[in-house]
Amino acid sequence: MKKTERKNKPVSPIYAVAVVWIVCSAVAPIYTVGRFFFTALLSFVVYCAVRVLVTKRQQERDRKQAEAASAQAKTERETKPKPKQAEPPKPKYPPEVQAIVDEGERAHGELERLYASIPDLAIKRKVREIIDVSDKIVADAVTDPSDVPQIKKFLDYYLPTTIKLLNAYDRMGAQGIEGENISGTMERIETMLDSSIAAFKKLLDNLFQDQAIDIETDIAVMNTLLRREGLSDEAGL
Repeated sequence: MKKTERKNKPVSPIYAVAVVWIVCSAVAPIYTVGRFFFTALLSFVVYCAVRVLVTKRQQERDRKQAEAASAQAKTERETKPKPKQAEPPKPKYPPEVQAIVDEGERAHGELERLYASIPDLAIKRKVREIIDVSDKIVADAVTDPSDVPQIKKFLDYYLPTTIKLLNAYDRMGAQGIEGENISGTMERIETMLDSSIAAFKKLLDNLFQDQAIDIETDIAVMNTLLRREGLSDEAGL
């Protein structure tokens, strides 16, 4: 350990002292005690000054090296790819319901693509309305699996046909030509979208028919019990 410390000590101050003695000897030979002590004092002052200077330079180099190492470590941390967070597992549904959910997600993605591609704002609003209604229809399969047959028909024909026509509308609009065939077809598709939206909303309402009946039954039973127990304002009627 001591040998390592000796090796790490700067030698520049010693060389500076040697230079002082050589210069002083060359200028005026050191024969007297006074000259000897003067040279020794000058050597001590030069030694201390050089050592302070060398120490400061060493500290400055160490500081710069530490800053460079810190900057490099920070860069490595920032550029290092972050581990991907595991996606939460999707809920598992019965096979018939899962098939509805999967098909609904595919249709949703295609409708979102068409929404972004079609520039006409009026058509975009209709596409957004179709997305909202179809998502609710698909979600009903999860809450009420008994509606799966009706929703399956919706996903097998009505929604795919609507998407097919929207794709045709998008392609025709991208032609930039207002010919009779293109313009007429696009107008018919626009009219069809209104009919589809109305039909989809009616289907969604029909899907809640059984739930509405169950709710009406619960309300009737509750009112009957309240009247029987004398807890209803209508008890005396």
